[in-house]
Amino acid sequence: MNVKGRFISLEGIEGSGKSTQLNFVVSYLQSKQIEVVNTREPGGTLVSEKIRAVLLDNELPSMHMDTELMLMFAARIEHVKKTIEPALNAGKWVVCDRFYDATYAYQGYGREIDLKRIDVLRNFSIGELAPDLTLLLDVTLEVSMDRVAKRGNQDRFENEEMDFYKRVRDGYLTIANKNPQRVFTVDATFSVEEVQESIRIKLDELLNE
Repeated sequence: MNVKGRFISLEGIEGSGKSTQLNFVVSYLQSKQIEVVNTREPGGTLVSEKIRAVLLDNELPSMHMDTELMLMFAARIEHVKKTIEPALNAGKWVVCDRFYDATYAYQGYGREIDLKRIDVLRNFSIGELAPDLTLLLDVTLEVSMDRVAKRGNQDRFENEEMDFYKRVRDGYLTIANKNPQRVFTVDATFSVEEVQESIRIKLDELLNE
């Protein structure tokens, strides 16, 4: 009888260090002999990656916020049905760069779309599926903007104004406060090693459950 896998998501505003820490999480779990699926949103399947390209394309005309929201969920349905659920059902652990919290933070708080509308789409598209653990990497807006500025070419979201990112960050912190059992907030302004140590402790707790 297969034991269902565990689901970990990483969240945070631009420049929070998610990519670095996601690689750490994957490597740490693999060192514990756990089979891991490393994925991302929007993305994670061929169809979802195509949708991601549209969502991030800085050369396209600005899209209506509802179009953006629906594209996010279209990509998520493919991702959940084709990648996440099959992996979990096979007993694998899934580590995902962003999941539905990002939609609440960016489209809900950032774009100021009614959160209840997002609730309806979430329930319709993925039902009760939720991460077992969400690592929220939190940085100040100043740190975020400084790191993004150093990247060079920026995508459609990275080009947003400071006010947008203030709403997104506040949204993430609100989500964390409402979901303390699932969301673990890490001060990502500390060194990479210090952040990883905080994450390692939390991963050990999950491994020992």
